[in-house]
Amino acid sequence: GTRAEHVAGERALLVGVGISAVGIGMYVPFSLVFFHHVTGLSFALVGLVLTATGLAGLAFMPLAGTAVDRFGAKRANLALYALRTIGFALYPFADSPAAFAAVALVTAVADRSFPVVQQSLIGEVAHGSARDRLQASLRALQNAGMGAGALIVSGVLALWGTSAFAHTAWGNAAAFALAGLLVARVRPAAAAPPGSARGVPAGYRMVLRDRPFLGLTAANFLTALGYAALSVLFPLYIATWLHGPDSLTGAAFTVNTALCAGTGVLVASRVRRSGARRTRSAALGGLLFAAAFTGQIVLGTLRPGQTATMVALLAIVVVYTLAELVHSPSGGALSVSAAPEAVRGRYLATYQLSYSLATALAPSLFTFLLAVDGRLPWAFLAVAALGAAFALIRLERHLPAEAVYAEPPAEPVGRGPARGADGAAPAPASPTAA
Repeated sequence: GTRAEHVAGERALLVGVGISAVGIGMYVPFSLVFFHHVTGLSFALVGLVLTATGLAGLAFMPLAGTAVDRFGAKRANLALYALRTIGFALYPFADSPAAFAAVALVTAVADRSFPVVQQSLIGEVAHGSARDRLQASLRALQNAGMGAGALIVSGVLALWGTSAFAHTAWGNAAAFALAGLLVARVRPAAAAPPGSARGVPAGYRMVLRDRPFLGLTAANFLTALGYAALSVLFPLYIATWLHGPDSLTGAAFTVNTALCAGTGVLVASRVRRSGARRTRSAALGGLLFAAAFTGQIVLGTLRPGQTATMVALLAIVVVYTLAELVHSPSGGALSVSAAPEAVRGRYLATYQLSYSLATALAPSLFTFLLAVDGRLPWAFLAVAALGAAFALIRLERHLPAEAVYAEPPAEPVGRGPARGADGAAPAPASPTAA
């Protein structure tokens, strides 16, 4: 990429995201233990409150989309950093169930809305292939930051014991505050010509009428189930079907995080330089996911000895991670670029629900299938990933050209309809159109 591609305040944005990811890594892997020690409430009560507030946070996502369209992604981003700062600063004082529920609700709303706002911010500050590059850089930094946060907490606990959890809560508040100050320095890119966003029917009705975008969201739901597999299905499968040691789960996570942080930007730039359409590189990610899941079925059928199982499992994790790294930047940039600027927040809130829904459904779905046969959830995921790849290729003709191509082709290509005056992609004339 050329220097011209760089975004005003890009370094501040990246550092800010990296710092906030350290904060997230400090509590997400330990959330039950973390909040039990910070608040003094029982594990059962903490679990119940976190589940309830997490679901309530989902209900606020459409409002986050509306807020982005009304006030801009940067302002919405700063408001969420402020909410998270206040929430974590207050956690050590939330020692009654009601106080904990109130603070947890505030942070859950901010946590669930954050991906919508961050994706919208990428759309606001970058255009063309710069979007794909930012997607990849942010993902790598998030992985590195979360890994570092988890390591910091492990070290702090080893040195000072669980009493240190209160201080890590304040450390989190400081991380979110600093991230907010850095993101404040980002400059939105030149917007569309003034007036182009006016007169747009700016409601969720418009999103629901855009069938190609809903197709994109549905395809992403199928892929997102695969993303949930590492944290939910891997540990269960290793323990119950392969009868491997728990340390294998830790090793799988470490390999995944290290590869995402270390090679994410490199893989994404290779994909970008290949000039592949975003739909096709995202579909390639889906095929790689299907290959990794098929590998699990083979491994679960052969069940070789401990050493062979460990080597095979780590090889599968490498393929799985490569699938993530190929799919994620293209899939993210595809959703951001397929959303009309004036209602980008609402579009991305709808798209983000595909991830949230997959995350919410994964535990019950995987445990149910695993109870029948250890290979069944992997077969289900392989079919889902192939379905998503096929859907992306089919949708290519119906999506706007600026979404499909990172760099629009020199000649107008008879693909991807232009947006109409209302910002929506016109419906295809007929399903049989060439």
